[in-house]
Amino acid sequence: MTLLAFLAGLVALVAGAELLVRGASKLALSFGISPLVVGLTVVSFGTSAPEVAVSVGAVLNGTTDIALGNVVGSNIFNVLFILGLSALITPLVVNIQLIRQEVPIMIGASLLLLALSLDGKLGTLDAALLFGLMLAYTVFLVRQSRHETQAAQDEFAAEAKPAAPGDWDSRLPVQLLLIVVGLGLLVVGSEWLVSSAVSFAKTLGVSDVVIGLTIVAAGTSMPEVATSVMAAVKGERDIAVGNVVGSNTFNILGCLGISGLAAGSAGLGVPAAVLNFDIWVMLAVALACLPVFVTGREIARWEGSVFLLYYVAYVAYLILAAQKHDALGAFSSAMLGFVIPITVVTLVVVMLRRPTSPKGPGA
Repeated sequence: MTLLAFLAGLVALVAGAELLVRGASKLALSFGISPLVVGLTVVSFGTSAPEVAVSVGAVLNGTTDIALGNVVGSNIFNVLFILGLSALITPLVVNIQLIRQEVPIMIGASLLLLALSLDGKLGTLDAALLFGLMLAYTVFLVRQSRHETQAAQDEFAAEAKPAAPGDWDSRLPVQLLLIVVGLGLLVVGSEWLVSSAVSFAKTLGVSDVVIGLTIVAAGTSMPEVATSVMAAVKGERDIAVGNVVGSNTFNILGCLGISGLAAGSAGLGVPAAVLNFDIWVMLAVALACLPVFVTGREIARWEGSVFLLYYVAYVAYLILAAQKHDALGAFSSAMLGFVIPITVVTLVVVMLRRPTSPKGPGA
């Protein structure tokens, strides 16, 4: 029953996000908002709606460890698993704007989260700061969209089309109903997912935060998986990368900002294990994007396979640590003494031997 509740919650979250994005997008387009602005705000943020719903639901249920673990785990999952899988399908082109602007913003948000977490708590002021930065970032994107090229405008117009007069979702009541039903599914899905995740944690004898970092994080990232993988399959390789980077920034600023405000004066506690390890992994993953993206401005298949292998290693470490397994010491020594140094050396050699080439759009 717990597994069925988890799967039902996951389906409700994905369906709710889809209905919410469709209804909100069509409504915004009906009021004359440009497709580019809709794509940068409603569509991009809609893929992170499950993370917001689950994190806020976890806060209201008193399981704040799941809220924080969900965001940190989702960001790690997005880069290592989603980009890794997408790059295996086809090498991913990296837009020059991502390298110069979006990736540094994602890294800056990760550094800010680390700094705010050092006292072991994300208080109300911390949450207000994150949420305020999210609003400022959104305004910045909207203002910047006015100066986008016609090619970018046309690309988003193809992705976000206003409803034609005869379409079933062209009427205002239908669009509002889609938004309401989508929000309702997100609320119900988050309740089922959080309650089943807590049951999983008790059954497996692990902490809520480990479940949040793994099962919940992967589950709430399903919209990003679908969006990025389908974009890679259809050859929209820059969209696959941009979706992940934008989602990670929103997860930190928007999701934790909203969750922290929902927690009130109690704030979000930061478990010592997350502060000492997982947040640093999230930051390292964000920093790793720069050399990988800059090198030839694409994510090659071999780099995608490295990302995937690192995600498997990360999950394996969490499981071994949760079970206090005897193999944990040998596994950690192998990763720190061999695998990670070899990866760093390989990236440096590749960067030195393969000069940056204008492969990405916007070059």
